[in-house]
Amino acid sequence: TVLAFRIARAFERAHCDEHERALARIGTAVAKYFVCKQVPQYVYEAMECLGGNGYVEDSPTARLFRESPLNAIWEGSGNVISLDVLRAMGREPAALDALLTELKQATGMHPSLDVHIARVLTLAQQPVEQLVVSARLLVDQLAIGLQASLLLREASPLVAELFCLSRLEPLHCSRNYGRLPVEMHTRFEEVIASALPSE
Repeated sequence: TVLAFRIARAFERAHCDEHERALARIGTAVAKYFVCKQVPQYVYEAMECLGGNGYVEDSPTARLFRESPLNAIWEGSGNVISLDVLRAMGREPAALDALLTELKQATGMHPSLDVHIARVLTLAQQPVEQLVVSARLLVDQLAIGLQASLLLREASPLVAELFCLSRLEPLHCSRNYGRLPVEMHTRFEEVIASALPSE
C-alpha cells in the first residue's frame, strides 16, 4: 500500500517536479512487477487459511486464485516489465537516480536496509547490457528497498521493523509467511490495532 501511494503521489506531482516525474516513470514499472509477483502468493495464503472452504468453487477465493496471475499476463510478464525498468534506466538516467534518492533517504535508519541499499547500488552500477540477465533481481530488490525506505520514514516503527525483518534479514527473509522471530509474535496485536480505526 505504501508503495502504491508513493507512486500515486509521484504522478500527482509529476507535472511540476522533475524528481517526481522521473520517479513515476521507473517506480510504476517497479511497483507493477512486484505486485504482479506477490498477488498469487497472497491469494494462495488466504486460500490456505480458509482450508477446503477456500478451495471449492462456491468460494470467491478459488476464482481469485485462478485469476491472480492475470495481471502479469495482461500488464506484461515479469521479463517485459523488468526490461521496461532497464529501458528507463538507459534512456532516462534521472529515473534511476530518483528511485535511488528515495531509497537513500532512509540510510542509517535500519542496518539491514543499509546493507540492502549497498547491494542495490552495486547491482545497478553494472552496464545496462549486463543487467539483462539479472533484471528481475534488480527490480525485485528495488521494490523491496523502496518499500522499506518508505515504511521507515512514514509508518509506525513497529511496522517498519517487522517489514525489514521479514524482507531484509537473511535468517527471516523468505517468500513464505510466519518466519519472524518468536519475540515479534507477541506484538502482532499491536500491529493489527494500529490498522483499525480508533474508537
